[in-house]
Amino acid sequence: MKTPRSPLALALVALLAPAAHAGVVVDDFGGSEISFEGLLQTDGAWYDSDGFDLDADPNDGTDTDFELRRAELVLKGKGPGNFDWVLGYDAANDGKWLDANIAYRIGGDKRHFVRVGQFKQFNSMEELSSTKNNDFISKAIITGLYAVGRRQGVAYGYGTDQWNISSGWYGRELTEGRGRGSGYGIRGNWAPMTGDGDIFNVGLSYVTNDTYQDTIRVRSRPAAELSNRLVDTNIRNADSTSTLGLESFWVRGPFKLQAEYMVNTIDRYETGFADQPGGDYTTQGGYLSGMWNITGETWSYKDGTPGTAKPANANVGMWQLGLRYDTLDLNDGDTRPGTLDTWTVGVNYYWRSNFKFAVDYVKADAERNGIDESPSLIAARAQFYW
Repeated sequence: MKTPRSPLALALVALLAPAAHAGVVVDDFGGSEISFEGLLQTDGAWYDSDGFDLDADPNDGTDTDFELRRAELVLKGKGPGNFDWVLGYDAANDGKWLDANIAYRIGGDKRHFVRVGQFKQFNSMEELSSTKNNDFISKAIITGLYAVGRRQGVAYGYGTDQWNISSGWYGRELTEGRGRGSGYGIRGNWAPMTGDGDIFNVGLSYVTNDTYQDTIRVRSRPAAELSNRLVDTNIRNADSTSTLGLESFWVRGPFKLQAEYMVNTIDRYETGFADQPGGDYTTQGGYLSGMWNITGETWSYKDGTPGTAKPANANVGMWQLGLRYDTLDLNDGDTRPGTLDTWTVGVNYYWRSNFKFAVDYVKADAERNGIDESPSLIAARAQFYW
């Protein structure tokens, strides 16, 4: 069982505080309008582990985990001129840097830009979407396994109301001890329909990464951010890795369907030794999810990602009901760490403009080393943001 850290008290206080407006404007300094944003999330999970213990600390005598998941503090600046900048830090757990970059809007168009610093790389629609508005408590299995998140680099993007293309080169993550290796990514998307409550978008992405060590660990949790991992393997003699992703979402009024499919290949170099494997290692997975805004709100569209609306009636709030199916296959040739399939049923409640409460039920079906296991869990989250 993970013990809640001291910042949890701050999260609880925040949940009792009066509602704040999103993005509090702090000051105007040197021609830059500075705003302050924040996100606090605290999570809990309760397990029915079957033959495999999902508890992150299996020796604590419980089947539960609790954690202050995020405590994000972000400063943003608009200006001077066509420049924008952002500096973010997540104080939860051991702490890490978030977006920390400067962007120049070419011709004043925010969809035509050059960006330098640390930012989310151009792959995975769900990874690029706002964390505070994720449809489920845990991101999809393939998002957690294959998506390249924030890295330092340089990027260029251009787009219109209906299409966007972005590309960039990146290196290691700003926080010491986190993501390393260099590579590049490119993502394009097309939305023939972008009307209010009537959206259709398709996209394609490709990202590659040179490894900084000879072994890559490939492993995944069962669509639960706090749990132990169900499938796990080490790929030796790894030279580089690449991921091809296909994505789409469709909105009609209060309903949304969303799906992504990814194929990952790890290139291995030949050693000449019989006990040292060579040849590519290829795995794949995907998800399909459906969301219903019970209270009638719809979604917006921005740069190939869906945006969650605020409650139409702040006093009533917004209720969402969701269902997602995840699948992952890590078996390839003689390397057979297993397969993983999960069903997630989720309920979200957005209260006023700054609070969110979520509960998910996850049922997993895993096959590893010839053994089938079917654990399940309930996850809950309380969130405050501004």
